[in-house]
Amino acid sequence: MRRISVVGTAGAGKTTLAQQISERLGITHIELDGIHHLPGWTPMGENAFRAAVAERLADESWVADGNYHTKLGGLVWQRADTVVWLDLPRPVVMAQLVRRTTIRVLTGRELRNGNREHWRDMLSLDPQRSILVFAWKAYSRNRTRLVAAQSDPAWADLAFVRLRSRAQIAAFLAELSESRDAR
Repeated sequence: MRRISVVGTAGAGKTTLAQQISERLGITHIELDGIHHLPGWTPMGENAFRAAVAERLADESWVADGNYHTKLGGLVWQRADTVVWLDLPRPVVMAQLVRRTTIRVLTGRELRNGNREHWRDMLSLDPQRSILVFAWKAYSRNRTRLVAAQSDPAWADLAFVRLRSRAQIAAFLAELSESRDAR
């Protein structure tokens, strides 16, 4: 495992898990949201985004987190050897996301590129503004796509690791640490 794509619904903990994998394996962490979201939450143009990600994926080892499979045309998975799918139950994901977003709104913590989350966006019913509505709507769609990808011949060379609970996440990370220590 040297080139890892961490995927899952918004709020599942992709970035946190990718950071932990990065630390345990001593490899670069690529946060796709950090590349994609320019100041003012402006999305990077598709060609520029693809080029910026391709440049980072040229390294021999990395862990990338994010769900930009459609925008990037499979670029990450074509270079990856492993896909780690955070497939936590919807109530768990939504509780984590509500807690995380509320804390960010209350503290005004900057996410990346000067962007911050705001009450008006959090409480909006527009999935383009509210990460909560976006995650709720994307949950089933993401699961359907990822279940299909596991049996898609186009991705037959990828190892899929599906983590469905915090206990499975902890066991996966412990196994990574053990395999690193054994080297």
